[in-house]
Amino acid sequence: MINVTGMNNQEFVLNAEHIEKIEEVPETIITLTNGKKYIVLETVGEVVDRVVRYKNKIFTLK
Repeated sequence: MINVTGMNNQEFVLNAEHIEKIEEVPETIITLTNGKKYIVLETVGEVVDRVVRYKNKIFTLK
């Protein structure tokens, strides 16, 4: 799960396991595997970094 910020400046938690695609057009649009789309304030790079940190937490024993 990762925290992201919607266009209304409200933070919400998104299940990173369901992310299919992330686009920047110029807003960042996250498309889930079920087709639902979220527009967030974070850049593509920030979302990717959060997903990587989340995955690292799962796969390491730290």
